[in-house]
Amino acid sequence: MSQDHEHPHYRTDQPGAPIDWREHGVKVIRGDQLDSNTAQTPGMNRAAAINAARVGAQKIWAGTVTIHPNAKTGAHHHGPLESVIYVVRGQARMRWGEHLEFTAEAGPGDFIFVPPYVPHQEINASTDAPLECVLVRSDNEAVVVNLNIDAVEAPETVYWVDPIHKHPHDH
Repeated sequence: MSQDHEHPHYRTDQPGAPIDWREHGVKVIRGDQLDSNTAQTPGMNRAAAINAARVGAQKIWAGTVTIHPNAKTGAHHHGPLESVIYVVRGQARMRWGEHLEFTAEAGPGDFIFVPPYVPHQEINASTDAPLECVLVRSDNEAVVVNLNIDAVEAPETVYWVDPIHKHPHDH
């Protein structure tokens, strides 16, 4: 079988050099190898699986999020980014809108899509069980715009705070 075919694969950063697919091909990140070397605060644990530092991702970020019982974010949006949340276990409640007046719940196996610029609040709907999710966003940059909204469901217990979701009082 000839190695010569019409479209050889070249690295764009090194014209003429063939790609080492072993080094620059598919990567599997095991569940026990996620990078939790990120700020951790009460209410939430976050771990990155796919980002620029770990695998060279340019256009997406993915990781896991565990939200403690009763935890809620302050109102915010993620600018131009799209977000997808997949619920692994637990019960998520989403609030969104100019006054967070709309609500929906999602359980294990459900996907949540958050479009760009939508004001929203994520809530663990359970008072005693953690909410475990996979989070994917459409850029490797963290974009969060905190909003001064009087939330319908005030986050009175634990805030969901991480490098992406700041505490509402830390402007």
